[in-house]
Amino acid sequence: MVDGTVPVTRAGYVALVGRPNAGKSSLLNQMVGQHLSIVTPKAQTTWQRVTGILTREDAQVIFLDTPGLLVAKDLFQRSMLGAALEALQEGDVVLVVVDAGYPPSSQDRSRLESALSDVGAPIHIALNKMDVAPPEAVAAWEAWAERIPGARVHRVSAVTGEGIADLMEALVAGLPESPFLYPEDDVASAPVRFFVAELVRETVFELYEQEIPYSVICGVEEFREGSDPLYIQVNVFVERQSQKGIVIGAGGAAVRELGKAARAKIEHFLDQRVYLDLWVKPLKGWRKNRGHLGRLGFRVPEDDDTDGT
Repeated sequence: MVDGTVPVTRAGYVALVGRPNAGKSSLLNQMVGQHLSIVTPKAQTTWQRVTGILTREDAQVIFLDTPGLLVAKDLFQRSMLGAALEALQEGDVVLVVVDAGYPPSSQDRSRLESALSDVGAPIHIALNKMDVAPPEAVAAWEAWAERIPGARVHRVSAVTGEGIADLMEALVAGLPESPFLYPEDDVASAPVRFFVAELVRETVFELYEQEIPYSVICGVEEFREGSDPLYIQVNVFVERQSQKGIVIGAGGAAVRELGKAARAKIEHFLDQRVYLDLWVKPLKGWRKNRGHLGRLGFRVPEDDDTDGT
């Protein structure tokens, strides 16, 4: 500045929480302007915390997208719920995302109220999907929001962008004054490999039915930087040997379709040509095995004695 003073900036964490399929990931992608969190019509597709970063001249907003708040029935779901609750405690601001297309159920209300009961940060409630929300459902959610002390309500649509600008200003205003916490050109904190694996998993959700998408986890085995096209080997892990044949398909047709669709997404994300090599491998009962979950990057609850054997 001309007078030599340093402009005041704000920086901090915004924790996105909500019930499964509320549209948290779509909203994150809309606010950051990047396809960081996978989005599919199927519920409960965010399994690990995703950090997206939006930097503008006056503020740096670090979004923590989390798995949906659910009733955890096994070790895997307890890991997901733990990630969401942990983010709630880390957020300088909490953004609760709800699906305003339907009125809140008793389970919606109880799960959200339980999660928010110990939150000390400012709470904002985004009534998402306003482009399709009926007035009676919106009124029901707004009536519920009045029960959350100090909460501010915003009507938004992650699809059309309605209300996003005003929501962003409100979130920024709640962040502490601080220098930026990440380099200004960063859009995420996770390595590129994480997002490559997630794009493959997103494509699995789009192409396969029934239990297959929920039984698949992906991991990058090899990433040869400097090669053209960029060689990437991704392991597509399934829980059972019988699922391997379904993912591969007759004569390899299904896995070829998976590779073609996923490669197009990865090339768009990386802005370069990619040779995508998919290996489908059984990883027996990975959702219930503490060791497998830990190696796959999940935060396993320490007070659960499930061993998955």
